[in-house]
Parts: sequence; C-alpha cells; structure tokens
Amino acid sequence: MIDPLPKVTVIIAARPDQCEVRAVAAARQLDYPPEKVEILLARGKQPSVQRNAALRAAAGEIIYFLDDDSRPLPGNLRRAADQFSSADVKMVGGPNVCPPEAPALEQMFALAMGAWLAFGPSCARYRSVGRLRATSEKELILCNLLARRDALLELGGFNEALYPNEENALMDELQKRGGRLLYDPQLLVYRHPRPTFKAFRKMLLNYGRGRAEQFRLHPTLRSAPNFVPPLFCLFLVALPWLPPVARWALAAYGAAAFVQAAAIVPVKKPHWLPAMLGLIFTSHVFYGLGFWRGCFTSPKPPPPAVSAEVTLERL
Repeated sequence: MIDPLPKVTVIIAARPDQCEVRAVAAARQLDYPPEKVEILLARGKQPSVQRNAALRAAAGEIIYFLDDDSRPLPGNLRRAADQFSSADVKMVGGPNVCPPEAPALEQMFALAMGAWLAFGPSCARYRSVGRLRATSEKELILCNLLARRDALLELGGFNEALYPNEENALMDELQKRGGRLLYDPQLLVYRHPRPTFKAFRKMLLNYGRGRAEQFRLHPTLRSAPNFVPPLFCLFLVALPWLPPVARWALAAYGAAAFVQAAAIVPVKKPHWLPAMLGLIFTSHVFYGLGFWRGCFTSPKPPPPAVSAEVTLERL
C-alpha cells in the first residue's frame, strides 16, 4: 500500500525549440495538492531518451507521462491514485480522444483509429471503451500513462532502440513479472490527431515498423493480430494470381469495412462514409507496409550525443 495521494512527477517530452507546450499548461490545472506534483519538461530530439533522463531525475513515486500536446482532465491524478492503492498495479492509463473543436479531417482520423476493424483492441486508445479493467499493452498509450517509478527503473526504463513501441515492450515485461496494467476509460486526455492525410499515413507506417521491431526484439503471442495487415498487403499483391474465390474474400472484406464505417459515421454527417471507408483501408495497407519495413530495419540506440542534448526543466 502506498499513500492514497502519492507524490507524482509529470514528464513531458518536447522539442528543443518548442515554445508552446500545451501539456504544461494542462498539467498545472490538475486537481492535486501542489506540494505533491512536480512537472519535468524534457527537451531533446528522441522522446525515449528524454523520458529516461526525466525518469531518473524524477522525485515522484508515480510518473505521469504526457505528450507535449496532451490535455488531461483535471481529475486524472486523483482518479489514478485510487487505482495504485493495490501494490501489484504497475501502470494505469486511458484513451486520448479528439477534442470536439478539432477540424473535420482530424475528427475523421479519430473515428478511424477508434474503429475496431481498423485498429483492433488498440481502438481503446482513441475512444472510451467499456469499464475499468485489467488490460495489456494493446489498450494503453504513452501520451496518457501513469506508472510506478521504481518498477520502471527496475527494468532500466524504456528501450531507446525502439521508437515507437518502446512503452509496449516495457508493459509486456512488467506483465511477465506479475505486474498488473489497468485501463480506465474515464481517465482521458484530449489530443489532436494528425492534421493531414500525409501525416496520418506516416504515423501508420511508423506504428507498423515499430511493432515489427518490437516483435523481433520481444516476441509475444499478443503481437499475433498485428500480422494481419502485412498479410493483407501480400494478399492484395498476389490477388491477380489467386483463384476466383479470393475475389469473394475481398468482397467480404469490403462489406465488413462498409458496415464498420457506417457504424462510426456521425448521424448528421452521412457524407463522411466514403472517407471512412478509405481511411479503414488506408489503415490496413500503410500499417502493413510499415510492418514489412520493420522486418528488415536494424533498430539501434541513438548515439550518445542525443542523450547529451537532453535538457530538463522543473516547472
């Protein structure tokens, strides 16, 4: 058992030249005793390196990781503190959701990421799903994640050769050692999705590459569903040489995508349906392409100079 209101360090990674860091202002609005909260802004060029440096310098028993654009609800720290009352709970996280004032294109991206057919169980990272529950790395995301500092340090922090997916490998290792991870659908932050289609595609490529690299370094059965998009890409390439029944399989996929798109399109915006169909298909293809790329890349830690460039600001 720990203090019901333990000391918390909020760690935010930002670029060296970044002037406006929205997460800092939002962190200052958290409803928590000021004497029990410190905010560490880690500036640098590689987020895993920045977070590890801040983790080593942190004074809090609990670490709250936020991305530079995360806007947590004011009650998040008090809500999460209740979950850490059980000693075997090592991490608590929730979704990052699109703010209601976001442009239409960003809202479409958010809907696609929150679709089960597009992102599988990881759709819970982008919308509130179900109730408070024990979970795995599939449903948690680093832009809105709390963890016990001592548990992270015991594992050596994040694997700096993995970016993205450094947190996923760490979560897997925590669970292997008997730690519990919790998903709280009401523990949310507001965060804008990618602003352009090009940026959305790049995100998918990076996610796929990161998952493949993670699997190569830390293979687990939980990563088995992530092989579906790369196999789908192979299916599309081989389609002209496959028997006619393959066309029926593609038609079944199209029907499933249509049903999923129709289910998530807002009632007042039926004209979004074609775009949602395209985004679901795009999610599978570009994630799959990124996964294939990650099968042949050589993940390696950043050079020492990157670590030397990290600066920490206590706010």
